[in-house]
Amino acid sequence: MSSRSKGAAWLAVTVAVATASCGGNSSSLPGNGVTSTVRAVAVRPADTTSILKKLKKDVVIGSTVDPSNGDEAPTAITVVAHNYVLKQGQLLVCNFDNSSGKAGAGTTLEVLDPAPGSKPSRFAQSTKIEGCNGSAIAGNNSVYGSGLTSGDVEWFSVKGVPLETYTSMVAPLNDAYAGPQGKYVPDYIFVGSNSGAVSNISVGSYGTGDALQVISGFPTDTSGPSVGLGPTGLQYSPSLDTLYVVDGADSAIYAVTHASYLLQQDEIVVESGGKTIKCKHPQTTCAHIVYSGSSLSAPYASALLPNGNLIVANTGGTANTLVELTPAGQVLDTKVVDKSATQGVFGLAAIGTNDANTALYFTDTNSNNVQELKQ
Repeated sequence: MSSRSKGAAWLAVTVAVATASCGGNSSSLPGNGVTSTVRAVAVRPADTTSILKKLKKDVVIGSTVDPSNGDEAPTAITVVAHNYVLKQGQLLVCNFDNSSGKAGAGTTLEVLDPAPGSKPSRFAQSTKIEGCNGSAIAGNNSVYGSGLTSGDVEWFSVKGVPLETYTSMVAPLNDAYAGPQGKYVPDYIFVGSNSGAVSNISVGSYGTGDALQVISGFPTDTSGPSVGLGPTGLQYSPSLDTLYVVDGADSAIYAVTHASYLLQQDEIVVESGGKTIKCKHPQTTCAHIVYSGSSLSAPYASALLPNGNLIVANTGGTANTLVELTPAGQVLDTKVVDKSATQGVFGLAAIGTNDANTALYFTDTNSNNVQELKQ
């Protein structure tokens, strides 16, 4: 497979990965003396400027409580990228609870405008997304929502009409959209589940519409927060063709290289509580641990910043603490956004084009609000 040109600002390098290398058929964490050389991958020059330190204003955008049935407890949040019925910049949010506060009984997706004082407008309601905790928007603005309780992923038209139900995810935790890497190739919706698996749904003009479990074995913990811990916080970098996966069960962040080339059942298998990763085609697709350390405490949500850095949200002992890291695993800053001891931040989304105009949205189930951290 030929390497892709990433422009002058990108470097194609051969990386010796010590955190979890992908040479041969398996990779291991430091401590066992194993390092291997992997195929050339595109990497972004390190940006160690902390964006989180710049985000000093905390603005309430609005409540996500459904105006018709009272569903509450916002979890996933997605920013609309294109104008087509849904408007660019609008926020799509899942409600996890029903009006009585029953966890995992929410069945609605809401839309809010990205301005203080916004009111929620129902995008869709369906029992197929009961326990709604994952959302993704494809390039044509069709929407995908997942339900932890229902165990399904639902595909909705741009007007909120259910089109198809995917039932093979067991208990989906989080969704992410991956745009096409070239002409005549499909888009993908990646879905993590509390079975420890990540599946992709082939969508778009050249997609088959089929779902395939491409990664398995991530550590899970169903006794954690009510939404469960496992492969969540999915973020996709189209420039690097890299899928980032947050796993709160082992408090680690993984990077899956050349994610759009994951085409086989269980092509990557995470073993031994996340310490070993086996790859069927290590010269094409593999995974490694970006970071696993004391700054992370049962992380759940994540956001990919315009400069390539990541922000994740803890739900454990340091609940509601955001942690900013580089793709190489360097911790840049932490910030508490809700002083409650009860975990509340289960959704993150970043906007902007550079360090100077980056902002961060987050959902807070304790207040039922979407809030924005801005400079």
